[in-house]
Amino acid sequence: MNRNPSDPHQPESFVSPYPPPAPRRNWFARHKVLTVLGVLVLLIVVISVASNGGGSTESPDAAPAGSTTAPASAGAPPTAAESASAARPGIGAPARDGKFEFVVRGVRPGGTSIGPDFMAERAQGEFLLVDLTVRNIGDKAQSLDISSQKVLSAQGTEYSPNTAATIQVDDAAVFYEQINPGNALQVTVVHDLPRGTDATQIELHDSVFSGGVTVDLR
Repeated sequence: MNRNPSDPHQPESFVSPYPPPAPRRNWFARHKVLTVLGVLVLLIVVISVASNGGGSTESPDAAPAGSTTAPASAGAPPTAAESASAARPGIGAPARDGKFEFVVRGVRPGGTSIGPDFMAERAQGEFLLVDLTVRNIGDKAQSLDISSQKVLSAQGTEYSPNTAATIQVDDAAVFYEQINPGNALQVTVVHDLPRGTDATQIELHDSVFSGGVTVDLR
């Protein structure tokens, strides 16, 4: 306690023996790191909401959660088998393999017997006759190999021609006569198929070694 000795009436002043307390900082000042992190999180939330427009991120065509039904499409793309079938030539359409251009003019049943009674060729099942026009599109004469023309069933089974029955329908010279470039030959090839066979295609070849071309018979 200090006192002015020249003034006997001056009251004595009290002086605390402890230093005054330091001023208390506010909460934000004491937690600077937490404050900065909170501001950053808030900014991220605001930016995210603004970029999404506040709407749903699901596509309008998306199926509901838990649904196993795929959204309907405007048109499913064709399968490989459908595309191959659409590109495959049919009866009356030209189909080329090697030096020959084939046209299947028609397909008809041949019964169970072909030729005169004393020389008739009888089928193990039933005959199928395929009428062809064969044109040489190459630059050299070439013979047609009848034995290389194969009929296919709906199950993919291959059936070779019946040579004897084909001779009964066409002159034997068709097996040896060459077709000159630009010329065409009309021939009927006979196949002996099991009864009830659904012949859907014929595989045509310009030779026994060629890749062949498939023609639909339906």
